[in-house]
Amino acid sequence: MSTGLKKSSLNDGEKILTSEEQQAKINEVRRLIGQLPQKLSIYCSDASIARYLSARNWNVKKATKMLKDTLKWRSDYKPEEIRWEDIAHEAETGKIYRSNYIDKHGRTVLIMRPSRQNSKSTRGQIRYLVYCMENAILNLPPDQEQMVWLIDFEGFNMSHISVKVTRETARVLQDHYPERLGVAILYNPPKFFEPFFTVVKPFLEPKTYKKVKFVYSDDLNSRKIMEDLFDMDKLESVFGGNDTSGFEIGKYAERMREDDKKIPGFWTPGTNLPSPASEAVIAASLDSVALESDSDSSNNDKAENVALLRMESEEIVESNDHAAETGAANERNVGGGSGAVQRT
Repeated sequence: MSTGLKKSSLNDGEKILTSEEQQAKINEVRRLIGQLPQKLSIYCSDASIARYLSARNWNVKKATKMLKDTLKWRSDYKPEEIRWEDIAHEAETGKIYRSNYIDKHGRTVLIMRPSRQNSKSTRGQIRYLVYCMENAILNLPPDQEQMVWLIDFEGFNMSHISVKVTRETARVLQDHYPERLGVAILYNPPKFFEPFFTVVKPFLEPKTYKKVKFVYSDDLNSRKIMEDLFDMDKLESVFGGNDTSGFEIGKYAERMREDDKKIPGFWTPGTNLPSPASEAVIAASLDSVALESDSDSSNNDKAENVALLRMESEEIVESNDHAAETGAANERNVGGGSGAVQRT
């Protein structure tokens, strides 16, 4: 497995760092994190730490705090222990599932169909999303860190939007799965969705919103995005491909049960582990993150922007609720994203 690091580019304002400088920062984060229990130690590979550093523009202090927060979350939430039988009821309609094909860059593909929401439980929806994210990561090739989200808006209307679920989804993905998204394809989104996204866009990091692509089946230019990304013979027909098989819960359940069998091996260490007694001490240290965050004005501005975004998002959803209930709600940088370090 490759453990080399690519030279960081200046894209989206990211610092230019040599491989040696990147490795030095990774080593510093690892030193600040300290000794960890078995699964958390495996999680903190060079590739994983590099993702957190990249998400914080290679600021060691900020990246370490972010990573410590994730380690605390993983210790409490235990995402690697979720199994198919725990969330199968959430998957019945095919609202989120991993496709049986990858894109041309080797990235796993998560299909999302928000109109097929079958649950009102925020906890259940987030738990299923986490299972899908962990499963997509489990199936990444060794030299790949990112995945593709392919979002089908067929049948979607404003009644399918839940501000509570949207907020929690954004929090979990942003805080605990940084730099996992390679590209998000929004396929045939309704017209009313575009103004909503316009409100959201200014508050997203440039690296994030540049990964979002609007694709329309009747637009030749945007359809080329699909042809550049996917083998059209394997891509589902609903996305303009030639595969007409569709989603079948029975076959998908079999795939997921087989994947579940791989999970223990994924988290099997090849190094010495801390004793159970030391794990209690380590867990306590994760509870008290003593790192100070930088207090520059840009961070304060961003916090204010996020608060404003939340208020504006709620106003948009609330203003459309009545229209949705009465039936009046009718109606590219796609890089390989491949890392050259060991993933977890």
